[in-house]
Amino acid sequence: MNPLVSTPMRFTLGRARLHGDLRVPPQACGLVVFVHGSGSSRHSPRNRNVARYFNERGLATLLFDLLTTQEQPLDELTRRLRFDIPLLSQRLTGVVDQLRQDAGLRELRIGLFGASTGAAAALITAASRPADIAAVVSRGGRVDLAADALEQVHAPTLFIVGGRDHEVLRLNRDAAARLRCPHQLTLVEGATHLFDEPGSLQEVARLAGDWFVRQLAP
Repeated sequence: MNPLVSTPMRFTLGRARLHGDLRVPPQACGLVVFVHGSGSSRHSPRNRNVARYFNERGLATLLFDLLTTQEQPLDELTRRLRFDIPLLSQRLTGVVDQLRQDAGLRELRIGLFGASTGAAAALITAASRPADIAAVVSRGGRVDLAADALEQVHAPTLFIVGGRDHEVLRLNRDAAARLRCPHQLTLVEGATHLFDEPGSLQEVARLAGDWFVRQLAP
C-alpha cells in the first residue's frame, strides 16, 4: 500500500495556534483524533506507527499538538501543562468543533484515542460533545482525572491497560464503574504503562483499531 500523504492543519483557538497532521485514506470509515499523553507530540514515532495501522484499516487520523510550540519547552521543564486537564480538554473540544465545520471531514464520525492525561481530556470532550464523538479509546489513561464528566459520556468507550500497570489499572477500574455508556476494560498481559514490551503496542493498535472500525463505520 502506498503511504498516505499528510496534510498539515492549523487550529486557531484564541491566542493558541496548534499544529496537526491529517491523513485520510480512500473511502475512510471514520476519523480518529489522537489526544497525546504526558510529554508526547504529533511527531512521536510510536503514535505515528499506530496512526499508520489505523490508516491501513480504513480510518482517517489526525495527530495534533495540544500545546503550542512556545508551551512545549516550558512543559518539558515544569510538567505542569500536561496535567492542566481543563486546558487540554478545552483545546481538544475546540479542535473537534473546527473539524465539524470542515466540509471535507464533516461526514466522518469521530473517535478519540487518548493516552495518559490526554485520555481524561478525551472523555471530557466526549461528554461535552455527545453528538460529535462516536467512540473513545484510552491507552494507559489517567481517566480518573475526567472526574464528574465520566457519568456524562455517551460514546462507547474502551479502556486498554497494561496488565503490570497496577496503579493505573486500579484507577481505570474505578473510573469504568462510573461510566453509564457501553464500555469495556481490556488488559494487555505482561505490559507496563508505556507498552514498551515486544508486541504490546501492536496489540494496543489492534484492539483500538477493532473498536474504532466497529463504532465509527457508517
